[in-house]
Amino acid sequence: MGSTSTSIGLRRTTGGFLVVGAVGFAVAATVLSSTFDWPDILREPGSVVLPAFVAGGAGLVWTWFATAWTYAILAVPILLLPAVLGRRDDPALRVATYVGATSVLLSLIGFLRWVFVVPPLARSYVGGDALTRTAVDAAWTAQHQFGGALLGEHLGQLLVIAWSVTLSVVILRTRVLPRWLGGTGLAVSMIYLLNQGDILATAVPGFPVWDLAGLLGSTGWGLWVAALGVTVLLRLGPCPPRSDGRP
Repeated sequence: MGSTSTSIGLRRTTGGFLVVGAVGFAVAATVLSSTFDWPDILREPGSVVLPAFVAGGAGLVWTWFATAWTYAILAVPILLLPAVLGRRDDPALRVATYVGATSVLLSLIGFLRWVFVVPPLARSYVGGDALTRTAVDAAWTAQHQFGGALLGEHLGQLLVIAWSVTLSVVILRTRVLPRWLGGTGLAVSMIYLLNQGDILATAVPGFPVWDLAGLLGSTGWGLWVAALGVTVLLRLGPCPPRSDGRP
């Protein structure tokens, strides 16, 4: 009885955090989009971004804070999911789990730049003379490409896509969850992967870009995570047996 209760509690925690993380991030991102033209503004120069950031005031900083930490919630269910699925000894899923958790950390760094790094740069830019603005613009570009394009967008997205693809393949091969969830996961991951063109174009001018990849990919991936959470919540029976056959 105690073991069953623990299993159900683990599933409830995992499914709940998946849903809360996906929905919470969607709400925060929607507010960010409506108040700061995110993510389109990420491709604008510092002369556009920094004054707009200052104009957003403290409310914009807190919106970025909420966006960062609602996304960070996903690290918890990513780490718990192998146990919930009874596949803690699956080597591919074990590696993918650490890859997925790392992706959340990298994305968190990318988001939190806007809380701890961008505000002083923006204030210096708006209040500075021409020479100061030139220096701040260079600093802005450096941190934006490193913390944003490289860590948050390129590595963060690639690693979370790798997690999604691996989990989807495990679902399709083992049927530990409905097969449609695995097929959908592969589809949205492939669309999301195409958003890398937009990121690479920041370093390689002229690199092919599909403008809708980011919107369709991120939206589809978020809906898939929410669906994964709901599916886990609906299966509140005892956890499946371990992949090595032990209880």
